[in-house]
Amino acid sequence: MHTVWKGGISFGLVNIPVKLFTATENKDIKLRQLHKECHTPINYKKVCANCGEEVAPEQIVKAYEYAKNKFIELDDEELEKLRKENEEKAVEIIDFVKIEEIDPIYYERSYFLSPDTGGAKAYSLLRKALEESGKIGVAKIMIRSKEQLAIVRCYEHILLMETIHFPDEIRQVSDVPNIPQEENIVKKELDTALLLIEQLTTTFDPAAYQDEYREQLMNLIGDKISGEHTVQPETTGKKDPASNVTDLMAALQASIDRSKPAKAKKAAPKKRKTPAKKEKNA
Repeated sequence: MHTVWKGGISFGLVNIPVKLFTATENKDIKLRQLHKECHTPINYKKVCANCGEEVAPEQIVKAYEYAKNKFIELDDEELEKLRKENEEKAVEIIDFVKIEEIDPIYYERSYFLSPDTGGAKAYSLLRKALEESGKIGVAKIMIRSKEQLAIVRCYEHILLMETIHFPDEIRQVSDVPNIPQEENIVKKELDTALLLIEQLTTTFDPAAYQDEYREQLMNLIGDKISGEHTVQPETTGKKDPASNVTDLMAALQASIDRSKPAKAKKAAPKKRKTPAKKEKNA
């Protein structure tokens, strides 16, 4: 696993050196965009909306738009200073609460926590304390130049950190249109709905649910590959026929086969010339 963040968790006077790892991964199938005429991947350029010219990375600055077309420029040094000031702080657990008190709408991303060098004992202490108390810790952390509110809790046999939204990041339900007011529900209809819920009630098993669309899309892709319904950029096909090889071992073997004739031609003249000179001298 790739380490996302490295630092410490402050638990009272106890500091726990830890590493942070992403606990989830996106399994979405990424589709590339190709030019329909030659099947070459589409590239994007950063172009100035005013002069229409492509802008190089070193010519781009960051700014905050405080009003329509009015900006405050922020240079890299100012942003880096703020980032370092906050990143160097330990993750301080500021409160302990019951997990039921946090509505799931607040949850954002999950991260595994593992103890860093010298932190195993303190890590185990916090894990055991959370298990025994039935509480979770509320903390703040700086990840990728953004301060995050987070909770620390037990998950199976490890500590898990979940970033959660700040209150002002949750939109007001009053802004949602067309929500009906309390209606007079007929008791018979309600009883029928409750019966249906009861019949469909079960114990949650994540393995029972599959991404059917992803499976069908992968099957479609697999069928097209096996049926040789594949395309490639025209330029690649003309310049290098060996680029059609997708298997690693096949690619290596193709490279060896291509290099053999060249070596044989170079070696052959050397062996013939040497004995010919010796016979003439004799």
